[in-house]
Amino acid sequence: MLTQDAAQPADPAAAESAVESAAATGNAALEKASGAWASLTDGDITGDDIWLLWDAVGWPLVKVILLIIAVLLISSWARGFVMKVCDRAKIEITLSRFFGNLVKYTIMILGGVTILQTFGVEATSFAAVLAAIGFAIGMALSGTLGNVASGIMLLIFRPFKVGDVVSAAGVTGKIFEIGLFSTTFDTFDNRRIIVPNGSVYGDTIENISYHSTRRADIAVGVSYDADVDEARRVLEGVGAKVEGGLADPAPVVYLKELGGSSVDFALRVWVKTEDYWAVKERLTRDTKVALDNAGIGIPYPQRDVHLPQGIEVTVKNA
Repeated sequence: MLTQDAAQPADPAAAESAVESAAATGNAALEKASGAWASLTDGDITGDDIWLLWDAVGWPLVKVILLIIAVLLISSWARGFVMKVCDRAKIEITLSRFFGNLVKYTIMILGGVTILQTFGVEATSFAAVLAAIGFAIGMALSGTLGNVASGIMLLIFRPFKVGDVVSAAGVTGKIFEIGLFSTTFDTFDNRRIIVPNGSVYGDTIENISYHSTRRADIAVGVSYDADVDEARRVLEGVGAKVEGGLADPAPVVYLKELGGSSVDFALRVWVKTEDYWAVKERLTRDTKVALDNAGIGIPYPQRDVHLPQGIEVTVKNA
């Protein structure tokens, strides 16, 4: 049961007096610090003046510097700790890096609020300021917020993960990191390209390394004078013997068309995804060598030109 004193509202006069007293105390401290600074610039300074400057300016500045260093160290340590925990829990590296960065940025924001409180900015006042300018910030950072939303969608639907070879937003490379705002690619010639998440999620995404196997295709044109069945047998032998090719699915030799200057085949061999380029190079070389050994020519592009009668053409050797 409340007592009569506790039930009574606070005295407005007493509250106003407390506010005025605090303001007066702050003004007095500011005046003392200003006087100490004036004495320092005039060359007439005492031990009390030095102490006043330290108490009003020096110590708050040192405290802010120490807090900034502490926030940076703690946020970096927390990110590494979260990633280690995720690694022990067998969480995929894509999500572990995302959670680590999320914890890091959260600690940095809280640290920034704490540093502002060091200068006398109350947390409630800081929140009120953020609420007042939130709409303006949202409009100004609409693209950035869109990138954050796209990053969340990439993590939810998982079209790719760290380590995959992906082609998106006009960039092809291995995924190094999926961050809050951007996705980092490492290209095959060792360039690092950072693409906003909005550009990645809003474009067609090709995950080249999603499957464990790929099909290596090469186009082969043989002379019209060659035996088509013999050419097929030679190409089938190349596909069956190429190093790194898979027996299942079996290699395929496909007669595509009768081209303008050659009979065109397609040789298709399935390989492991990580061996794709090496096997395709060997397949191209082995095809050329096998056709040469079989006496089957690969013709140059040629065209027959028919001229009306009565036109004389003179050809001179260069």
